[in-house]
Amino acid sequence: MFDDANIIAGLEIGTSKICVVVGEQNAEGVLNIIGVGQSRSRGVRKAEIINPEQVEEDLRAAMFEAEQMANVEIRSVYLGVSGGHVRGFNNRGVHPVVSADREITGDDVDDVVKNAKAINLPAENTVIHAVRQHFFVDGQDGVTNPVGMLGARLEVDMHVIHGNANRLQNVIRLVRATSLEVDEIVFNGIATAIALLSSEQKELGALVIDIGGGITEYVVYSDGVIRHSGVLAVGGDHVSNDLAYGLKVPLSRAEKLKLEHGNALLADEAKGQSISITNYLGLELKRVNVEHLQRIMSLRLEEIFQLIAQDLESVGLTDYLRAGVFLCGGGSRVPGLVNLAEKVFQMNVSLGQTSAISGLTTALDQPEFATAIGLVKFGSLKNRRRAERPFLKGLFSRLLPKS
Repeated sequence: MFDDANIIAGLEIGTSKICVVVGEQNAEGVLNIIGVGQSRSRGVRKAEIINPEQVEEDLRAAMFEAEQMANVEIRSVYLGVSGGHVRGFNNRGVHPVVSADREITGDDVDDVVKNAKAINLPAENTVIHAVRQHFFVDGQDGVTNPVGMLGARLEVDMHVIHGNANRLQNVIRLVRATSLEVDEIVFNGIATAIALLSSEQKELGALVIDIGGGITEYVVYSDGVIRHSGVLAVGGDHVSNDLAYGLKVPLSRAEKLKLEHGNALLADEAKGQSISITNYLGLELKRVNVEHLQRIMSLRLEEIFQLIAQDLESVGLTDYLRAGVFLCGGGSRVPGLVNLAEKVFQMNVSLGQTSAISGLTTALDQPEFATAIGLVKFGSLKNRRRAERPFLKGLFSRLLPKS
């Protein structure tokens, strides 16, 4: 058995699967993945719960599998959240330094951060994360720690991620119904980026795209901080729906065709090729043109990348992605996807690999586990900061109902 105090669990309730990853953090702060559990997700649509009973049943199955593998009892989790209601934007806070000597103190920093968080959100929304980017002192930019500097005007840029409070609470309540506590909620896109990107890649500038079953999340890092985030209510399931409609086959058959013959770009060997679709008796029902199948897939996947590229262009971040684009999620398994993304973004694209983590290679090598691994890594970073700097108030805000 492991020491429960060193156990960190991450939980992702996705459209296609529910995934639990368990990590152990040793005394030196090194994280080791010791357990993974997953189950098919039946009551989730576009990353949001539509059938709580089914989700709870599937969640218990995934938790049991993770606990058995890790040989621990999971008492709390870092919970990944997402959905079409989640939005991110940048905001600047301003604070005049009023002390006689104009020396900036910790209280000044607290005040300017509060001002940056004082934003006009819709009444039904709440802040999930408020992440500091950089400070400005009398117009001097790029300041990482202004305490002790002299100045009359202190400013801070923050990236704020917010979502519908009730829809976020629904998933928290469901998790608590299984006798689990929620340590903190974390936007899935941030968790994924934490799992995949090294410090150097964050400094150089990188775009992480997580293509899930029902949604696609993306996060941009530059100069070591989050610059932009977004959610598209389009994912791998939409590709299957397009195939079912375009090929005139049942959705289950379309999903199988996607997995067995799909490609993000039209493969040379697909030209002129057709597939025979048979019934349970082996009798041929119809023939499907593989070239047509792959063209349908390519159009939908290209649209996803183009929407993200247009968004980044609108906020002026395209030229800051010197480390390139990193793909993950179940949708990233499609053959030819990297080449299609390179065609759209006109830069280096690769499949993301979890970094600075050891443990079960079966989990670390699977793109579907990146988010849950990132949730565990998020928790380990929080623990390490608490141990090293007890006074640290944290970069991320907590959203949990009052007991």
